[in-house]
Amino acid sequence: MVKTGVVTKNTGSWYQVQTETESLECRIKGKFRLKGIRSTNPVAVGDIVDVDAEHNTIVAIHERKNFLVRKSTNLSKQTHVIAANIDQAVLVATVSYPVTTTVFIDRFLSTAEAYDIPAKLIFNKTDLYNEDETDKLAEWMAVYTDIGYECLFTSVTKAKNIDKVSRLLKGKVSLLSGHSGVGKSSLINAVDPGMKLKTQEISEAHHSGKHTTTFSEMHPLKIGGYIIDTPGIRGFGTIDFERNEIYHFFPEIFKTATNCKYHNCIHVEEPGCAVKEAVENGEISYSRYISYLNILEDPDDNKYRV
Repeated sequence: MVKTGVVTKNTGSWYQVQTETESLECRIKGKFRLKGIRSTNPVAVGDIVDVDAEHNTIVAIHERKNFLVRKSTNLSKQTHVIAANIDQAVLVATVSYPVTTTVFIDRFLSTAEAYDIPAKLIFNKTDLYNEDETDKLAEWMAVYTDIGYECLFTSVTKAKNIDKVSRLLKGKVSLLSGHSGVGKSSLINAVDPGMKLKTQEISEAHHSGKHTTTFSEMHPLKIGGYIIDTPGIRGFGTIDFERNEIYHFFPEIFKTATNCKYHNCIHVEEPGCAVKEAVENGEISYSRYISYLNILEDPDDNKYRV
């Protein structure tokens, strides 16, 4: 008997599938790995699948509305599908404790742009910031808000803006991503106290996070909607980009590029480049331009389409 359900958890070796009537622990049928899929996980959390309920085997994957990928950390020529069929991708970042760099933020945002997924930013742990870090947060929020990204700043311990996070997540399928230690699980627990996800303090010695979420998992929210909690990631490698299209995924650069002298300008050394002029004039954030160059000049050629 074949049943249809949603993949709610992926451990790498088995998948939890929620049907209308039950939750099944399933394996994947081997044929999915023989279709030339360059992914380490051909089935992802959020996928709608058909299951052979007698053998607890996933036999078919329905067409995805969308999906978000990054470069696999251990197999650079392959992708890792973070989640599928989501309404928004929410990056939880911290100015400190641990540090989230603007390059990491911009790689996440550009990938969301590339896959037509609305992205939002939550800057957490604001109660821990000193004056310089608070000023940096204000600068970052100004940059990303000006581009058009919705930004929130939060503190779980001070219950700051948790109501705004609830409104952001309500009724939607949301992917929550970010470094280990930025407080993703704590935020989810604050929005939905009944969830009781495991949390852990960051390393005092290295100001870096410890992994508490081991596998991607989808959780229903009492306020309506679903949250996909993902393991903390150290880096966000882009993949399947075309080199001359990378600037398309930086909205402010894409908008300004229409004024470049040459239509094939990639905004590095070309004369008459409106983007470089806008950076020099402060109309485009220098940090955003550096992030663009960081992706463009990444020495790993595997990020480009073959």
